[in-house]
Amino acid sequence: MNKRTFIKLSSALMTAPLLSPLAGWANGDKLRNWAGNLEYSTDKLALGKDLKQVQAIVKQYPKLKVLGTRHCFNDIADTADQFISVVGAEDFMDLDTKNKTVTVNGGLKYGQLAPYLHGKGFALHNLASLPHISVAGACATATHGSGDKNGNLATAVSGMEIVAADGEVVKLNREKDGEKFNAAAVHLGALGVVTKVTLDVQPTFFMGQVVYENLPLSQLREHFDEIESRGYSVSLFTNWATDDITEVWIKFKTNSGKPLKAMPDKELFGAKLATKNMHPIPELSAENCTEQMGVPGPWYERMPHFKMGFTPSSGKELQSEYFVPRKNAVEAILAISKMGSRISQHLFTSEIRTIAADNLWLSPCYRQDSVAIHFTWKQDWPAVSKLLPVIEKELAPFDPRPHWGKLFTVSPGLLEKRYEKLPEFRELAAQMDPKGKFRNAFLNLNVFKK
Repeated sequence: MNKRTFIKLSSALMTAPLLSPLAGWANGDKLRNWAGNLEYSTDKLALGKDLKQVQAIVKQYPKLKVLGTRHCFNDIADTADQFISVVGAEDFMDLDTKNKTVTVNGGLKYGQLAPYLHGKGFALHNLASLPHISVAGACATATHGSGDKNGNLATAVSGMEIVAADGEVVKLNREKDGEKFNAAAVHLGALGVVTKVTLDVQPTFFMGQVVYENLPLSQLREHFDEIESRGYSVSLFTNWATDDITEVWIKFKTNSGKPLKAMPDKELFGAKLATKNMHPIPELSAENCTEQMGVPGPWYERMPHFKMGFTPSSGKELQSEYFVPRKNAVEAILAISKMGSRISQHLFTSEIRTIAADNLWLSPCYRQDSVAIHFTWKQDWPAVSKLLPVIEKELAPFDPRPHWGKLFTVSPGLLEKRYEKLPEFRELAAQMDPKGKFRNAFLNLNVFKK
């Protein structure tokens, strides 16, 4: 495939519409994840439109898995038995302005919630690269955005309503339930069906973002902390083919939605300020990307990389991501850079972000400020499956924790060592789901060691 054909094909894939869990299935097609690399093991799917319906479905089936917006790249949500989904249930958004929280139904997407909050004068502390994912699903796997002081999306959760294996409703609250809540916030779908989530909110704000091109890796080595502190959220993109970071995306708060009085510096440690909107894959059109060039806009139109009107990650790609302690960031980045062309020929792009520490048991950032090294691969699993063990070996000195919803080959034994609360999480799961109704092959292997 020549470069022109590749770019044309990739552009088409990255503008494909997002499908609901029921789309396709209703027409007789097999259920697949966004990327199409995973065909689910059953097409039996029930929609829980309200709490009573969810309870009835849970009581009906001995084995069950919750299917969200299908953005996981591995089989963490798969089952050969029966699916339930709350995506597509009636929208529910209850804003408590006094306590600065909002309660939503579990299937609601961030792209639906964010404009509502902004219109009411409130905001979330963080968003992922995509606004198309469901609130409950994103929090279940500790999906994250970026920022030295920003925790992952699950750190905004202050309350949950879960339908447990017996069909009964369990309500958990951060203040009242302490460590039990910290155990359940990132639950990997092992505890039940999350029907409502309560999130902390804050006063709304405006942001701008700029992009710098071609940051020398030598400068990143010397000035990593300074670069990461330049904005509210910072993302570094590279394909590891050269000795530089291809793009540095800096998202910063502004006082209002008015144009900036002065643009940021034209140079950042040798990187040049972009003079046009950029895509994380430089060859692709930035049409799908959120506005850059310092143009101010609401927080939810700048924190994600991509606009809600497009679905850039429904194309043929694979994803992996590893979290290492922030203190080891530069060493880990340099370790990967040594693999150079061996990685780049199989990549679309790689993104590096920082995330603040938290107290959520199964979060990759549990009790450690972290740096996440993300890989968006071309959809060639035979090649990627050979690369992942090599990458994991290079990162091994830093005890990398893989993203639960992406592709990895880290052994269950190493997961046990790196996620130190796994044994205690199993105890909670045994209480809420004693017969393993919500377990599947992925959970049995990686969490319950069966």
